[in-house]
Amino acid sequence: MSTVQWLLQISLLLWLSIGAAAATQGKPDCPKRCGDVDIPYPFGIGSACCFDEWFEVTCNNSVHPPKPFLKRINLEVLNVSLDHGTIRVNNPVLIYQNCSGKPSNYRKSWNGGPFSFSETYTRFTAVGCSALAYIMQDDVVNGGCMSFCKQGTTAPTNGNCNGLECCQTQAPPGLQSFTAYLESTSYNFSDPKQETCIYAFMVDHKWFSSKLSDPHAVKDKGYVPAVLDWRIYNAKCESVGWNNTSISNTSTSFCGTNARCSVANQSSGVICACDRGYEGNPYLPEGCQGILAGVGTLLLVICAWWLYKVLKRRQKIKYKEKCFKRNGGLLLEQQLSSSEGNVDKTKLFTSKELEKATDHYNENRVIGKGGQGTVYKGMLMDGRIVAVKKLKIVGDGKVEQFINEVVILSQINHRNVVKLLGCCLETTEPLLVYEFVPNGTLSEHIHDQNEEFPITWEMRLRIATEVAGALFYLHSAASIPIYHRDIKSTNILLDDKYRAKVADFGTSKFVAIDQTHLTTQVQGTFGYLDPEYFQSSQFTEKSDVYSFGIVLIEFLTGKKAILSTASKEGKSLASNFILSMNEDCLSNLLDAQVVKEGRKEEINAIAFLARRCINLNGKKRPTMMEVAMELERIKKCQGDFSAQENFKEVEYDTIELTRPWDVASTSMGSCLNTSASSSLDVQPLLFQKSF
Repeated sequence: MSTVQWLLQISLLLWLSIGAAAATQGKPDCPKRCGDVDIPYPFGIGSACCFDEWFEVTCNNSVHPPKPFLKRINLEVLNVSLDHGTIRVNNPVLIYQNCSGKPSNYRKSWNGGPFSFSETYTRFTAVGCSALAYIMQDDVVNGGCMSFCKQGTTAPTNGNCNGLECCQTQAPPGLQSFTAYLESTSYNFSDPKQETCIYAFMVDHKWFSSKLSDPHAVKDKGYVPAVLDWRIYNAKCESVGWNNTSISNTSTSFCGTNARCSVANQSSGVICACDRGYEGNPYLPEGCQGILAGVGTLLLVICAWWLYKVLKRRQKIKYKEKCFKRNGGLLLEQQLSSSEGNVDKTKLFTSKELEKATDHYNENRVIGKGGQGTVYKGMLMDGRIVAVKKLKIVGDGKVEQFINEVVILSQINHRNVVKLLGCCLETTEPLLVYEFVPNGTLSEHIHDQNEEFPITWEMRLRIATEVAGALFYLHSAASIPIYHRDIKSTNILLDDKYRAKVADFGTSKFVAIDQTHLTTQVQGTFGYLDPEYFQSSQFTEKSDVYSFGIVLIEFLTGKKAILSTASKEGKSLASNFILSMNEDCLSNLLDAQVVKEGRKEEINAIAFLARRCINLNGKKRPTMMEVAMELERIKKCQGDFSAQENFKEVEYDTIELTRPWDVASTSMGSCLNTSASSSLDVQPLLFQKSF
């Protein structure tokens, strides 16, 4: 047994010597029960009996038996678990469609409070024929599922929810604020016997599978059981006293005697548990009861002083080691040491180096903030200007994304991919150090154009070619194929010469050479997300092609992937682009800078390529190699568009195409057509007005 372990056991004996009272669940002199439901502290009936207003319970005595409700969020309490840190509530059905007298949209927000839907016990569920249900946070799809119908069949009546008129997905971790959306897909079967009403809800998956024989019965219930995780929010272990009283003595734990405090898994806050051999309520001062172990007073005093001196000396070292392990340092070192290529150039920085580089993370050094973290501009000791990204780590999944980005970027050596210089694992939040890319994101230049330095048509075409080349490298030329999985204009940076740098590889994946797809939980940015991937959860190289097609459309139109909800054009840029091409009025959608500078033939070629990229059928999309080659040909032909490429007729699904394009014959030249031909070819007319 090590000296430190022995000292920690002595410290524990010091806590045990305080004594334990009889185990109790509620706060003294407070009601312990409402109807058939126990109400343990930190919950309590009345403001004087709970931890704070979020945990206050009201007891409705007008019904029999009486029913408890969480006062702040007005949900009926079914039971509370101190061991699991969960509370089971009656939750309303979130959203309906084609259901008489039912609401058609829903938004939930408990931000700042202790509650979130349980990732372990709660499922987001949709019931009905061809229902597409998803939840969003800050315009990002955070989960969803799709049900389907088959003519002549009915939904299962044994509680199964496997896609036939019923689908489920796991609640995302730490879900407090979201908006639920529900729509009927275009894949409906016209069967008059099938229910047209569709609806979605959060539900306790054990109750759903064991207590509910028919999923359609939920429509008439209006409420279903759901499980919420809870924790003592905005608190840290050994920094807050009992009953939320601030204290300065860091040796005093938030939890009661004979209890241990730990950080909640998914968000800020703490949870308590009785030590091994004790039972009761760890949130009360003496709520955990067990067998006492005596120890001599003199020995305790001597050992406490010794423990203080030893722990003081080792505190900083232990903290850094703990952070290093928690941030996946051992795994990262193993993967980097066993990899090849550019790994030797990836450095493990110390926390001291990066603190100095960023002036102790001065707010004046912040150059960007987002969902993944904050980026600071810094200068290393050798004078290099760098970007230091402090990640927001919430749950193990984010640590995996961090390690994933380091390992993948360590394998990449491409002029149009942002260069990773190293990382730091010694801090609470892992840090990534990149080359500094000074001119912001492509999205900023397209959607918030600078009149003094507009992004010209020539620049757009060059940047598109550079990004396509980088993605072709990732898919086909890297030592191990890589799927980016989050291509969008905000993840494309521009350097001092306005050259493209593809960034943000947190969700990227290595792919075996003989592997055709990845089966993953759906995630990505709404508007760039491949519909085929959303439906099947299978991500292919063509899913990156779809996202790149949306970026091409942004180049042409100057519009965002999701249009304003108040716009008459609709919500999806992709659907508006297809509609404009079908109606031969693409010029109405084009960006003014594109119309001013681009040749009609060049814009036609780019628009046609973009349309191929966003084909709903992934097999009909080009590969990134084909896209990159096509863009190179178009770029080389700038100013020499006397003739057009020999385009082939491309078949589109009837869902995507509402009517044929108008076509016209043109004589062939030699610019885009790489093979000699004297025949006449068919080319779409994308717009009719002259420039």
